[in-house]
Amino acid sequence: MGEAIRQAWLRWLVFVGIAYAVIGVTFALPPNHVISWRRAAWLASGALYAAHFAQEHFRLRNSPLTIAAHVGSAVAIGGFGLAVAATVHSLFVAPNYDRSRFVVALIVWPLIIGVPAFVVAFVIALVMRILRPNISRV
Repeated sequence: MGEAIRQAWLRWLVFVGIAYAVIGVTFALPPNHVISWRRAAWLASGALYAAHFAQEHFRLRNSPLTIAAHVGSAVAIGGFGLAVAATVHSLFVAPNYDRSRFVVALIVWPLIIGVPAFVVAFVIALVMRILRPNISRV
């Protein structure tokens, strides 16, 4: 069973990435109490980030670099999903600026949120590995 769980990492990564995008889009829909909904989206995304990190660290017992790559990639997929949603939204509600920005967003948004997510996960995983060095892979 351990090998089957380890092989499912890509499906989990894509699922979590899509969940980030869904959180970002759905929590932006309510027109009232925008700040509260934005905070709730941050909280939900933070909980998802922590759950994904815990899955990679405690259950799969991956290395810090692998944990960071998987967690950062899921966040980048979420950023790409948000950029796609923004692009589609711009087709229905004309923006007051050049539409070419949405093409740039498809590349930039995943990078500006995926890279910091990678770095944070890597640092936390390294610290956890130093604090508990006797954790071996299953």
